[in-house]
Amino acid sequence: MNNVHKGVNNVSNAKAQKSVLWDWLTTVDHKKIGILYLVAGGFFFALGGLEAVLMRIQLMFPEASFVPAQTFNELLTMHGTTMIFLAAMPLLFGFMNFIVPLQIGARDVAFPFLNSLGFWLFAFGGILLNLSWFFGGAPDAGWTAYVPLSSSEYAGTGIDYYVLGLQISGAGTLIAGINFLVTVINMRAPGMSMMRMPLFTWSSFVASALILFAFPALTIGLLLLMLERLFGGNFFVVELGGNVVIWQHLFWIFGHPEVYILILPAFGIFSEILATFSKKRLFGYSAMVFATLIIGFLGFMVWAHHMFTVGMGPVANAIFAVATMAIAVPTGIKIFNWLFTLWGGRIQFTTANLFALGFIPSFVMGGVTGIMLATSAANYQFHDTYFVVAHFHYVIIGGVVLGLFGGAFYWWPKMFGYKLNEPLGKWFFWLFLFGFHLTFFVQHFVGLMGMPRRVASFLPGQGLDSLNFVSSLGAFLMSIAFILFLVNVVVSVKNKAEADPWDGRTLEWAIPTPVPEYNFAQTPLVRELDPLWYEKQHGNGKLKAAEPLDDIHMPNGSILPVVMSIGLFVASFGLIYHTHVITILGLAITFGAMFVRSIKEDHGYHIHKEDIKKDEEVG
Repeated sequence: MNNVHKGVNNVSNAKAQKSVLWDWLTTVDHKKIGILYLVAGGFFFALGGLEAVLMRIQLMFPEASFVPAQTFNELLTMHGTTMIFLAAMPLLFGFMNFIVPLQIGARDVAFPFLNSLGFWLFAFGGILLNLSWFFGGAPDAGWTAYVPLSSSEYAGTGIDYYVLGLQISGAGTLIAGINFLVTVINMRAPGMSMMRMPLFTWSSFVASALILFAFPALTIGLLLLMLERLFGGNFFVVELGGNVVIWQHLFWIFGHPEVYILILPAFGIFSEILATFSKKRLFGYSAMVFATLIIGFLGFMVWAHHMFTVGMGPVANAIFAVATMAIAVPTGIKIFNWLFTLWGGRIQFTTANLFALGFIPSFVMGGVTGIMLATSAANYQFHDTYFVVAHFHYVIIGGVVLGLFGGAFYWWPKMFGYKLNEPLGKWFFWLFLFGFHLTFFVQHFVGLMGMPRRVASFLPGQGLDSLNFVSSLGAFLMSIAFILFLVNVVVSVKNKAEADPWDGRTLEWAIPTPVPEYNFAQTPLVRELDPLWYEKQHGNGKLKAAEPLDDIHMPNGSILPVVMSIGLFVASFGLIYHTHVITILGLAITFGAMFVRSIKEDHGYHIHKEDIKKDEEVG
């Protein structure tokens, strides 16, 4: 026992001597990892936005020559890939990491070490992908990387960076998804039954299940493409017995659930915001849960609606068309339940709630055009036009990005200890929403007039000039709005927040701000849905404890996740440039770190209850 305490003291002393940089590199704390996801995802979001603005400048006037056609192809490929894999998902993971354990009354995620490994794999995968700009050119086959465009015959080393960068970051995403599933199943506080979980936790749980089943299809597709490009395998070359449609099936078996991996957590964010700022329980909670589950299930049944024009035949097209339209039913349930939550509520028009209110009509517009695209006969006309671009962005920006910004304004006080400036936030909201609709609404008509997507230029005199000009102006407005958001982040630092600034309903608002390392001094006892609101209405406003105050066991930090990720990063360069000494060196680093992790005994450390009592008195 004495040895244990001696070890604890040693660890505590070592912990106190850590530098800030070392602390963040080695952290396994879910809150810090959540912030790391937000910072990295925010950086890639800005990068993807810059790529979009460059494309809109090129398309502002007919026959413009702002960027060469090859660069335009690289920009559109990197914009799509960056926004989906390196911005939207990591930003959502940031909220999931920080908020989900707090909402279920847990002290951390189930596997803190793997949580750290998942982040660093994502980060190094993203860096690898973007280094392609400096080493021979970025990938240029579109974010879907269809073969044969992505084959060695037509694409350079940029596609190798795409394949290996996404493999590494995809492994991190899969690890994170499994971690969230186990956390939600095993680490809920006493009384927190599945049907008492907040909607954000529910939607994160379903999205994690989608990751578990969808990402292996992408992994296999990328593996086959890698084997074909780097080792002379043959899976997609028709002359040698391959089949290019296999890639499309594998990509979209992942790609369509990916839309729901993004949108479901955003739905969860809106559910939290609307209930909090309407001062009402979420209308139809059970229906919302089952609608989330049904959307997740149907999301796997519709991948081939991206392939109506491939030639699958009328029977297959009809089946996938009907399945796609069926998703409108559970989605409609959600829309009506959000409206009924607002109905009769004492609505507060905070910036976070404005994003939630702006989301409903914007996303419905994206849903309606989705039904149009699901009509397989009409799809032949819409296919590969700007109509698809407009639909997709109405779903992703109108749903996911508005959700991310709404979530940022809602949870910022809990995550960073200060509130963002509300007047600046409202300016940001209106500029961004107006710019968004200006950019993409006109693209519906550009598409209906026949302008194909993924082209670097268009001819004058086709009626496309003014609409493209307006669309580019909208993109500039969105950029100005985003800069305003960054300004808000800086100027609001002194606006310190209290623990429960919104009069919240769920467990994360019951703990102090900044959140202690151990989250909850005593594991809470959950007595009802919206547990904090229940205690405010029926108790003394404080959570009941499910356990006596005692020492709390915490995991130690580790640098090994960074080392493992660097090893795969190095090995990728060896594979891309066929320098197998470097490949072996990189793999040796990764497997060596895994070996060290396997044999090293690490019992973590304890935070003593006396220290917790002091924290509670100060808090």
